[in-house]
Amino acid sequence: MKRWARGGTLLAAASAAVLVAACVSSGGGGSSGAGAGGATAGLTPPQANTAVPGSVGAGEGHLNLIAWEGYAQPQWVKPFEQATGCQVSAKYAGSSSEMVSLMASGGGGQYDLVSASGDADLRLIYGGDVKPVNMGLIPQWKNFHPFLQSPPFNTIGGKHYGVSYEFGPNVLLYSTKTFASAPSSWSVLYSKQYSGQITVPNNPIQIADAALYLSKSKPSLGITDPYELTQPQFQAAVSLLAGQRPLIEKYWDLASQEIFDFKNGNAIVGAGWPYQVSALKAAHFPIGTTIPGEGATGWADTWMLAAKAPHPNCAYLWMRYISTPKVQAEQAVNYGETPDNKLACPLMNQLQPGSCDQYHANAPTSYFDTIKLWKTPIATCDNGKPDCVPYSGWVSAWNTQVK
Repeated sequence: MKRWARGGTLLAAASAAVLVAACVSSGGGGSSGAGAGGATAGLTPPQANTAVPGSVGAGEGHLNLIAWEGYAQPQWVKPFEQATGCQVSAKYAGSSSEMVSLMASGGGGQYDLVSASGDADLRLIYGGDVKPVNMGLIPQWKNFHPFLQSPPFNTIGGKHYGVSYEFGPNVLLYSTKTFASAPSSWSVLYSKQYSGQITVPNNPIQIADAALYLSKSKPSLGITDPYELTQPQFQAAVSLLAGQRPLIEKYWDLASQEIFDFKNGNAIVGAGWPYQVSALKAAHFPIGTTIPGEGATGWADTWMLAAKAPHPNCAYLWMRYISTPKVQAEQAVNYGETPDNKLACPLMNQLQPGSCDQYHANAPTSYFDTIKLWKTPIATCDNGKPDCVPYSGWVSAWNTQVK
C-alpha cells in the first residue's frame, strides 16, 4: 500500500536536526565552496576527502536500501536482481527524519543507499553518514536535466554525494467548482475568505513556502533563498503561518488525506503534489492546479551512498540502473513524479498516455526555474555567515508556534 508521505513532523525530527546544528556549530576546516555545486561556504563534510572508486567491480550479491514506499517495486527490482545477482532488501521509511535516524543508527555498515529528499540531504552529508560518488561511473547522468546534475542539495564543492533521481513541485490545488480560474497567488492560502477550507502539508519545510511567498509580497524582508532565512525573515514566515492556523481545515500527513478532503468538500484549496491532482482527476473530481506567480517549492530525491556501505559495487550498479530512461519512466508513472532523465519522456507515454505532459517531464527550462527545490536549512548561510536558522529551529517553530 502506498502512503505517499514526505518530510514529516515526527518528534524524531528534532533530534535528527541536531546533527546539522552540531556540525555547523563545530565548524570544520577547509573551504567547501558555495555557488554551483556548493551548498554552504566554509563547511567541509566529514566524508569530503573519501576516495571514490575508479571502476565498478562484481556485485557482492546483496543490496540494502532505505527508501520511500514505492521506490523498490518488483517491476524494476526483479530485472535488476536477475541482471546483477544483487538481491535487494528495502527498508521503507515514513519520513525524511526517519531516514536520517536510520542512517545515523544503522548506516555504519548496515545500509548501502538511501533515497533521501532535499530536506534530509545536508543532514546526511554533514552528519558524515554518506560519502561522495564518482559520477563518471553513471553513464546516464549526462542526460539529466542540467539543474539536477549538480544541485546544491546533494553536491558540495564539486563533489556529488549521490545520484539525483526524481522530483516534483509543490503545487496549488483548487476546486474548479469554487474557482472559475486559477488563483494567481499563494495569498489564497492565507485568506480569511476560505477559512476552514484550506489544507497544507504537516511539515516544517512548509515554512519555506511561506518564505517564498513573502519574498515577493514583502520584498523589504530581503529573502533571496526560502531555505536560508535570518531570524527576522524566519520569524516573519512563522508569523504568517501562525496567522494561517485558524483558517486550516487539515494539516495533512498523507496525500490520501488531502484527496479525501477535496472529494468530500472539506477543502476547496490547498498545497499538494501532482499525484493528488492525478488521483482526483481520475476520480472525476473538478480539480485545478497551478504554480502561482511567486513560484513554488518542490522536492527532489537522491540515491545517496552510505559512508560504510557493505555492498558498494551493488550500490553503484543500482545507481547506474535507476538512472536509465526505462526505469525512470516506470518510477515516474508508478509514483506520480517527474524523472531526472530527459530521455524518459516518450517511454512514460508508452506506459501511460499523456503522462509526460501530466508530470511536466517535457516542460521548458522556464517552468523548472520557478521551482525552489528543498534543501536542508542549516545555520551557516551560503555567504559563510552563521546567520541562518537551522532545521532544528524550523521543527521547533512548526510544533510550538505554527500548529
